[in-house]
Amino acid sequence: MIFITPTIAIDESEIREEFIRASGPGGQNVNKVSTAVQLRFDVGNSPSLSDEIRARLIRLAGRRITSDGILIIEAKRLRTQSGNRRDAMDRLVDLVRRAAHPPRSRRKTYPTRASKERRLEAKRRRSRAKNLRRSVSVEDEA
Repeated sequence: MIFITPTIAIDESEIREEFIRASGPGGQNVNKVSTAVQLRFDVGNSPSLSDEIRARLIRLAGRRITSDGILIIEAKRLRTQSGNRRDAMDRLVDLVRRAAHPPRSRRKTYPTRASKERRLEAKRRRSRAKNLRRSVSVEDEA
């Protein structure tokens, strides 16, 4: 079991890991050893997640989630398979943990009277400055 929050735990059998060849650091070893990890987690059918957490996780995952509801996390930052495996798992836990926190609801606020007055006074000053820049026509002088 992977414990994410006190109420959420994911069974390890729900997670599939596939090792692939990574681009990037590793020298000649990168051509021989499959150090990158592709972690797959079926968000759509996971019994560990509630519907609201599942919906937030799908929204947070963005392009990393397939149309079938499978979350794919690729980890290839590190040179070792175990390091990438740990990195992928940490990223999954972090993503689910972020989805577990409901977003704060927005409370309506209104501008204060003083801020309205400051805004209007600034508009009046700007208007006066622009009026002074106007060219004076001959009819206005008479």
